[in-house]
Amino acid sequence: QVQLVESGGGLVQPGGSLRLSCAASGSIVSINMMGWYRQAPGKQREAVVAITSGGNTNYADSVKGRFTISRDNAKNTVYLQMNSLKPEDTAVYLCYAVVVATGDYYALNYWGKGTLVTVSS
Repeated sequence: QVQLVESGGGLVQPGGSLRLSCAASGSIVSINMMGWYRQAPGKQREAVVAITSGGNTNYADSVKGRFTISRDNAKNTVYLQMNSLKPEDTAVYLCYAVVVATGDYYALNYWGKGTLVTVSS
């Protein structure tokens, strides 16, 4: 019904940059919140950043000043620009969206499958 597909992960050296993208498709009526979580090996999933349809953002303290989220509502796509990457940023990054789909009476959370970001020299 609704699919989220991430792209842009990979291997980068400490101090480097990557840009992740997440495109939502399907029977979408509206998208409220979009954002990113991450899960490092052996650790719990943690919220990284979220953005509302109006552009309000909320960043985890660990990424403030280094990561920037943006959103193209016309394309149902969210982006995550990651700068000054550190080894501790290594994780699978998962995109999510709070979506009202065709036929639904309320918004539901949808998740992508994730994209791996590895920060290593």
